[in-house]
Amino acid sequence: MSAGLRPQEKAAVLAEALPYIRRFWKRVVVVKYGGNAMADPALAELFAQDIVLMRSVGMRPVVVHGGGPQIGELMSRLGKEPEFREGLRVTDAETLDIARMVLVGKVNRDIVAAINVHGALAVGLSGEDAGLITASRRSAELGFVGDVEAVNKSILDRLLAEDLIPVLATIGSDTGGQAYNINADTAAGAVAEALGAEKLVYLTNVEGLLKDVGDPGSVISSLSADELESMLEGTTLTKGMIPKARSCVRAVRRGVGHAHILDGRVPHALLLEIFTPEGVGTMVTP
Repeated sequence: MSAGLRPQEKAAVLAEALPYIRRFWKRVVVVKYGGNAMADPALAELFAQDIVLMRSVGMRPVVVHGGGPQIGELMSRLGKEPEFREGLRVTDAETLDIARMVLVGKVNRDIVAAINVHGALAVGLSGEDAGLITASRRSAELGFVGDVEAVNKSILDRLLAEDLIPVLATIGSDTGGQAYNINADTAAGAVAEALGAEKLVYLTNVEGLLKDVGDPGSVISSLSADELESMLEGTTLTKGMIPKARSCVRAVRRGVGHAHILDGRVPHALLLEIFTPEGVGTMVTP
């Protein structure tokens, strides 16, 4: 809350948030975290604060994270050239090891540590833990890139029942124990469906869904799943937005209350979207 606000204005902000706090009490909110918001230390600190605040007012946040830039950085340092097909990283055995090291051993631990500064609540997980995410190979050409076959939500239910905050790295495995790197947007949608989440939130590096991709001011504040599906059939979405949009459509049609696409570069974007009537991004309704 801005130090420049008068006491009466601060009180008004809190009062405005009260109906939303009541509405989302004990409701699950799955947040897919990545991109610029993760790379900027100041924004990462604000994100951790927001997650703890959501938990403190009775919500049940679950963080699902990627780490594509961090994987690319380590590959570059190791002299390995990344290759992409259909927007997905071709993942051979060596690249899979790098992805596991970065996602599980570095990025996940950093997020957990940042959250726990504000309250000892976060627990780091991989999709391989307790068979949380069962995956299958997407295609031979992509190597060890996986699709989500099933989400075993029991471990998440137990953590949420203890008022803890699960932080999930998107490495899954098949029934034989083979690990796969999974697109974090897709994984977040699958987790939200499995938990019957009230909200699925994507933090991105754009303002939201745009009517005109060349005009940052043309943000669509709200649209239905049918309207978003029509956009997917057209050419108005950028390649990076397509997996998020598909996950939003699927999630709200399978029981998730609402899906949101927010600009993670906006300080406290999560709080502004959830606790104010105006919001700051795009909301997808069933």
